[in-house]
Amino acid sequence: MGHPATKPSPGTGTDHGAWFQVHRRAQRPRLRLVCFPHAGGTANLFQSWPALLPADVELLAVRYPGRQSRLLEPFAPDLPTLADEIHTALEPYLDRPLALFGHSMGSAVAYEVALRLDGRGRTPTRLLVSGRVAPHRAAPTDLHTGDDETLIADVRQLGGPGAEAYDDPELRELTLPALRADYRLVETYRPRQPKPLRTPITAYAGESDPDCPPDGVRAWSELTAPGGFDQRWFPGGHFYLTPSEPELLADLTARLA
Repeated sequence: MGHPATKPSPGTGTDHGAWFQVHRRAQRPRLRLVCFPHAGGTANLFQSWPALLPADVELLAVRYPGRQSRLLEPFAPDLPTLADEIHTALEPYLDRPLALFGHSMGSAVAYEVALRLDGRGRTPTRLLVSGRVAPHRAAPTDLHTGDDETLIADVRQLGGPGAEAYDDPELRELTLPALRADYRLVETYRPRQPKPLRTPITAYAGESDPDCPPDGVRAWSELTAPGGFDQRWFPGGHFYLTPSEPELLADLTARLA
């Protein structure tokens, strides 16, 4: 049975819409997939996904403040506050089932948003986390307090998309503050005592990702109900999702069916 007719999806001209880039709008979406970028990343990371997703899946990507169309806005002060604001901005989109996908830092943000939705009885259909160990297993780091070269070196060794922007002085001046602000968010994030979600969790990671030891990825299983966790590994490193995009999206589509 199909869903009954509903109001058109919220647009991007509202205050809520400022938070989201709608990469695909559906008139009667079966499900909305909300994607959360990595540290220093933007909603553009997911712009090629609609071609590989079913037509009835509406795709939204989060626009973090302090970059692109939100360049003049202040950065979020901390990760829980960022999650609070995204949770509030999602309100107009809750008339359909919601799934959350986060990559790297985005996984931690998506988890915190899932906690807030779950606490209201608006449990997401699935939390899909990528390139990130479970929040309570993250090793402490403080790269955000270091010099620019140290921060950029970390991005380069992870193979992040757009790392060449840091070679251009003007682009570097434009993009580095957002990168540092995001590293600060995730490095100062102290999750509360783990509380299992009712949401099932799928974890994805690259087989050679130095930030994703297997035991840390498996620890996501502690944040959902027994039997609610699965994982899949792909060839590649931290940004495996770029070369493995067709395979990742095929797997993701099957889990959201």
